[in-house]
Amino acid sequence: MTDLRDIGYSDWFKSRVDDEAISAHDVARVVSVHKDSYTVTKGAGEVFAELSGNLLYSTESSSDLPTTGDWVYADFYDDETHAIIYGVFPRKTLLKRKTAGKLVDYQLIAANIDVAFIIQSLNDNFNLRRLERYLVMVNESGIEPVILLSKCDLLPNVEVDEIKNKVSGIAPQATVMEFSNLNRNNITSIIGLLKSGSSYCLLGSSGVGKTTLLNTIIGSDKFDTQPVSKIQSKGRHTTTSRQLVRLDNGAMIIDTPGMRELGSMFVDEGLEETFSEIVELSQGCKFSNCSHTNEKGCAILAAIGAGDLSARRYQNYLKMKKESEFNQMSYLEKRKKDRDFGKLVKTTLKGKQKYDN
Repeated sequence: MTDLRDIGYSDWFKSRVDDEAISAHDVARVVSVHKDSYTVTKGAGEVFAELSGNLLYSTESSSDLPTTGDWVYADFYDDETHAIIYGVFPRKTLLKRKTAGKLVDYQLIAANIDVAFIIQSLNDNFNLRRLERYLVMVNESGIEPVILLSKCDLLPNVEVDEIKNKVSGIAPQATVMEFSNLNRNNITSIIGLLKSGSSYCLLGSSGVGKTTLLNTIIGSDKFDTQPVSKIQSKGRHTTTSRQLVRLDNGAMIIDTPGMRELGSMFVDEGLEETFSEIVELSQGCKFSNCSHTNEKGCAILAAIGAGDLSARRYQNYLKMKKESEFNQMSYLEKRKKDRDFGKLVKTTLKGKQKYDN
């Protein structure tokens, strides 16, 4: 019989329980998130769930609400066919990005993920700069990245090896593997990476083969897929929500919607880990306040001039660093406004209650 340990409830989470909450409620994991509801599990079946009124109205930000992969405190009713969520456990990891457009806020993707499979296809979709953005997001979250290059059947082996070398050049610590859903090249090797009790997610643009890979791993067409445009080499958004799927070998995996826009929030640690060679080079600059633009003795400019550092990679680093600094400032201002508004609402409600009495 499946229990909480089989779906990832490790000692890390046990050591962080709220004694009062654990004595009053059961522990469950969020399987999927819908507009106004959730699906949770205690290891066996999946149950429809809603937030308690206190949790819903006491949170200051949407990032405080449950997301797919979260561990929560919940009560189960009606022969465990319905549940109410009362609180969220501390998160071991949290995969998030800036919301699309000008709004400065988080979009939660998944929580408590151990390994992220970052997928790019070996056709016109392949883009090192986009891959760097995914790596920053994953590294900032403290999640181990594995880079999978799909549709390797479209290119000769020599070209595949050239691209793999480029990828290893920007992510030397990550596992890099090509595969094909069509001829099943390296599918067995990918399945071999999935360990019982660990949680994984699939990241990548629409059309790179995430959902097809998930179906291939499961062994059935459980999730819908759509063809890629032959004109633009772009896929349509097949996956519209995130769902935690438990595989036969005990591993858990989340497919995620394709993300056309990857806006970074504040990602200092992710930037430093993804672009570690740039950070290391900056320590060798002649001046401690070097702007790395035109100073003599700049180690970064010297490395670019010598061909040891890609100018495009450095420009991408600068772009993401500026985005992070701007978003951090804007987000903190937004949170202050949200808190001030929340205080105003609470004061107004107290005044209304006093008047009604």
